[in-house]
Amino acid sequence: MRTPTARWVAGALSAVTLTAGMSTPAVATAEPPAGYYDSAEGLTGAELESALHDIISESSTLSYDEVWDALKETDADPADPANVILLYSGESRSEDSNGGNVGDWNREHVWAKSHGDFGTEGPGTDLHHLRPTDVQVNSERGNKDFDNGGGEVAGAPGNYTDDESFEPRDEVKGDVARMIFYMAVRYEGDDGYADLELNDQVGNDSAPYMGRSSVLLEWHQADPVDDAERRRNDLIYERYQHNRNPFIDHPEWAQEIWL
Repeated sequence: MRTPTARWVAGALSAVTLTAGMSTPAVATAEPPAGYYDSAEGLTGAELESALHDIISESSTLSYDEVWDALKETDADPADPANVILLYSGESRSEDSNGGNVGDWNREHVWAKSHGDFGTEGPGTDLHHLRPTDVQVNSERGNKDFDNGGGEVAGAPGNYTDDESFEPRDEVKGDVARMIFYMAVRYEGDDGYADLELNDQVGNDSAPYMGRSSVLLEWHQADPVDDAERRRNDLIYERYQHNRNPFIDHPEWAQEIWL
């Protein structure tokens, strides 16, 4: 087991305190359109989850080819718009270096598409969990669940993996958690695709589950929403799918549903 960084120890301790006190991450929310979440206000638990599902299911879909161009905008490097930022390594790489060869970036399904066998349709083209990643790092992550620990990933310092789980770098731990929360609420088995659910284990393989939920909730609290996530959420809503990730707009709702 590796020794956690000082930043992550502090964040994890903070997360434990927040969870115990049923508090929420201290972060300003993004700005959804007026009235977008009206039907969810004041709800908790299963009722809140159901209301959010109905809201965010009102969306458009992209083809798998269209995802390439969308990611070039949603994940553009603010310092060099001709590049994209890779999720796990944090590297800025040319947007034209997309493909399947060594040195390319490709489309990482943060909720692994084999967890529910949805392939590259429906959930498989949902931008709220698709991110650019280095081809070899993507392969290393594979379809593993998320958890702490393992050996450091070659080509992506700060990421760790073992046979059953993957731990992203500290700077995107919360991003990963909020993408997984979105998928668990968006896809409930009422649209021809699997009912995706969180659970608190790893090694889920092809089952429509993703873990480890307790760790994802810690990551969510220790790594709050940042401006890059807000910008991405806005772009997906305005230009592509016309729906939002509610856990970016309202981080406190993750606790209302899963704690």
